[in-house]
Amino acid sequence: MTRPPTAAQRRLIEAADPVTGRLRGTGAQLAALVKRGLAFRHPRPPHDHFLTPAGHRIREAGPGTPAGPAPDAGVFTARVGGEEEPPGTGADRRRQVHSAWQGLLELRRMTNPDGAADRPCAWERTHLVRAAALALEAAGHLPAGGGTDGYRVRATPQPEAVAVYAPDAGALADCAATLERAGWQAGEYTEPRTRARFVLASPRRV
Repeated sequence: MTRPPTAAQRRLIEAADPVTGRLRGTGAQLAALVKRGLAFRHPRPPHDHFLTPAGHRIREAGPGTPAGPAPDAGVFTARVGGEEEPPGTGADRRRQVHSAWQGLLELRRMTNPDGAADRPCAWERTHLVRAAALALEAAGHLPAGGGTDGYRVRATPQPEAVAVYAPDAGALADCAATLERAGWQAGEYTEPRTRARFVLASPRRV
């Protein structure tokens, strides 16, 4: 288990901008957060420091909670739809989703060569289903499961593409629009055998 941040480090984390995660502090303080994986230094001037997804989770979790690993290590998982034991849907879950989405936007800014946050980054291209599901859940779409008929995100044989299913044509179109706003290319198709409609979505590169 990762050692929790010091009281001084937690104060910096809690004082970060609630949306962007931008940090203020001395060079030594910020460097210490970077060393622990809780912050990163933006590669372009003015080289501001921002919370990483792990830093965002500490901010949202409250005092005494240890730093979690990266988003793909099981601490937070976006709902892909159809989970046998879905997580809660209350205010805590909404905060977690918001924090994860903001952290992903910062990851885009940090890792895309031009610092763009309007299109997917390398992490999303290697975690297609979870990345698309996070974009949908963060936008307020309801996933299937727990007695709710909602979206389902599934892997496909095609490289860099996921399939999204929804209960009706309107919900499917809304999912496609959300993914396009999140930097994905999305189009509706029909399965040859079942005639079911679905959205095929791929991360946009430019």
